[in-house]
Amino acid sequence: MAVTRRRATIADVAERAGVSIATVSKVLNARYGVSARTTQRVQAVIEELGYESSIVAQSLRSHRTNVIGIVVADIEAFSAELLKGAARALHDSGYELIVYSGGGQSREQAGWERRYLSRISGTLTDGTILVTPTVMNAVSSAPVVAVDPLAGPSDLPTVAADNLKGAMTATEYLLRLGHRRIGFLGGRPDLDSAKLRERGYRQALTAAGVRVEEELVVTGDYGEAAADEAARALLDQEPTAIFAANDLSAVRTMRVAADRGLRTPDDLSVIGFDDVPDAALATPALTTIRQPIQEMGFEAVRLLIGLIEGRVPGQPHLVLPTTLVERQSCRPY
Repeated sequence: MAVTRRRATIADVAERAGVSIATVSKVLNARYGVSARTTQRVQAVIEELGYESSIVAQSLRSHRTNVIGIVVADIEAFSAELLKGAARALHDSGYELIVYSGGGQSREQAGWERRYLSRISGTLTDGTILVTPTVMNAVSSAPVVAVDPLAGPSDLPTVAADNLKGAMTATEYLLRLGHRRIGFLGGRPDLDSAKLRERGYRQALTAAGVRVEEELVVTGDYGEAAADEAARALLDQEPTAIFAANDLSAVRTMRVAADRGLRTPDDLSVIGFDDVPDAALATPALTTIRQPIQEMGFEAVRLLIGLIEGRVPGQPHLVLPTTLVERQSCRPY
């Protein structure tokens, strides 16, 4: 039977090193009044015992934890890419990262981030990044940065991609290929980025003198089941191309089309949005609009640390550019 090892305490360190708890505390907090020889002995015992001070205890002593939090509703393709960028920004920053996920259970519950924020803010973290928050009036005693907010710009500092321009680029690309019956498979109606992507689609068609056919506009929620249903509804209208508001929906659209005997791109051109890793691995490889997800995570961390340290005034709103990534899922009509 496995034996659980008791976690070492500061008292254990003091006893093994033959010093007081106060002396260990001074070593941990790099305070004056401890000789170099004693400091070296205490540090050796800390290493030997694998002692780690409690984040909560550290925050109570210094009012800082040097930890930032990222709160997500679920770990999926978008948030996973965002976390890669966030981790890169932490290099040599002196900060550590904790991730709090609802495991998808909170996705349909407006205000979920308020509950999670109250659990980690203040004593566990010096600041928090909220990913696609449902509300923008979350109250916290520490700085908060929102990434891809549902409600759009607010008083909270935000980081987002240029969703409007990206959607226009996707639609204009299909128009240049000669398509005119272009379907749009939308995202979550409560998400600001999804609204902007639909607006970009409509604006690009209008600017090209192409009438927006409402039967070719179908709303999904970025999930697989909704994408399949929306794709079937769109394919019933026989478009020659479909612009899906995220890559998962685009890949599901290609699979639904294949089930109907339609080949991509010979019979149907499909373009997505995001450029998550699965886009390049799809068959055929998906043409898409790349939003810089890792860079969004990177910039969110940099912004948050600047706010924590008082180097960033006000409530900045960063909008990062999107780019077209051409692969094999589209062809001229």
